[in-house]
Amino acid sequence: MTIRHATAADRELVRALWEEFVGDVGALPAWADARWESASEEIERALDANGLFVAEREGEAVGFASAWIDGHIANVGDLFVRESERRHGTGKALVEAVVENMRARGAAYLRLNANLEALAFYDRLGFREESRNLVLSLELREVGSGRSFGAIHVQSDDLPAIERAVRQFVPRLPGASQGSLISPPRNGWIAVYDDVCDRDPTMLRRLARELSDRMGAVVLALGVEQDEVVRFVLLDRGGVVDEYLSVPEHYGPLPPGDVIGLAANPRVVNRLTGADPAEVRAVARTAGSPSELPPAQELLADLARAIGVEGAEHGWVDAPAIPDAVVVER
Repeated sequence: MTIRHATAADRELVRALWEEFVGDVGALPAWADARWESASEEIERALDANGLFVAEREGEAVGFASAWIDGHIANVGDLFVRESERRHGTGKALVEAVVENMRARGAAYLRLNANLEALAFYDRLGFREESRNLVLSLELREVGSGRSFGAIHVQSDDLPAIERAVRQFVPRLPGASQGSLISPPRNGWIAVYDDVCDRDPTMLRRLARELSDRMGAVVLALGVEQDEVVRFVLLDRGGVVDEYLSVPEHYGPLPPGDVIGLAANPRVVNRLTGADPAEVRAVARTAGSPSELPPAQELLADLARAIGVEGAEHGWVDAPAIPDAVVVER
């Protein structure tokens, strides 16, 4: 059995192995994005980083591992060994190849996500558990089917750094984004619009967190959901410091404390954005149903004006021409 670096010529071979991986019972959780279009982005990233490895026995590919490095941390994307080759040292050899490669390139740590069945395997190799993902299946009640859209406003004037971060993070988001748009600084904020973030408001919040963490900046994700409610999430250095939803129980009943938690905190907004707390308090109203509030787009515009961000009234798909904006096509 041999381990070798994969090349561009191995793309289809790796795809065939990946499809075996997805077909394994329990290989991917129900909530994971199991489309090749999503996985191929990580495969390409590993290939570009010379971190894609193939295991072969007698000339036949029987497994692969993908990895890349971010600063001093190396990340494993996928590790798969064909069932007939398991418990024969193939997985261990792939991990050792990744470790040797990443250590030689300056990585101090190797990080990965593992399913429950693989925990014992990684434990034997010296990995230790540092966090645990918990998943709850949600059956949400039917809500409006209207359009969602939004923008991420980054408190920065470093357009090149934000462009690099968008190009890095957006391809990792489920949903296969068709493109992004990044405005130049306006009133101290750079706005980011994205196709998949319009289609899925949870991706708007996810990308906002990534950008806030990467830039070490204050970031505001502000948008309309289902043409009915307005939400903003205010982050500082990757952590959520305030959240607002115009109809807190729009998606279902909540404990009283959670309802209160989805009302804007004007003092926090003032501290991070300079907005007038009285004006924020006046416009960031909550209610029991959308009919008790101004139309969602009107409420959105009022909030954007109070906080001092421009370009919040549209998303990616309906964005007007913005002079000097960066267009990222996919």
